[in-house]
Amino acid sequence: MLKITKSSTVNEERWTLCGQLSGPWVAELRSNWDQLRDRSQGRRYVIDLSDVTLIDERAEGLLGELKDEGAEFVAKGVYNRHLLENLKSTEPRPLRTNGRAGHRRFETS
Repeated sequence: MLKITKSSTVNEERWTLCGQLSGPWVAELRSNWDQLRDRSQGRRYVIDLSDVTLIDERAEGLLGELKDEGAEFVAKGVYNRHLLENLKSTEPRPLRTNGRAGHRRFETS
């Protein structure tokens, strides 16, 4: 189970998550995020993971996407802080040549 508590100010949307960020709750967080982004442009987005007890692999991927889309994170605990520090970007790195003229490739994390 995951509980999402939302609070907002003129400049900030803050979500406090409590419980397990796994299974169907990953899609629920994505759905809520998409709705938020559609109606509150220009705000700072903060997601507090301090009370999250489990983050599965799909959730890690989603957090990387949210980071790429402008989310900032708050976390307590060694594991959650470590996870956030090491989130992989879902954005591909810029093209670079591989040493042969005319051949390029994407670099991914």
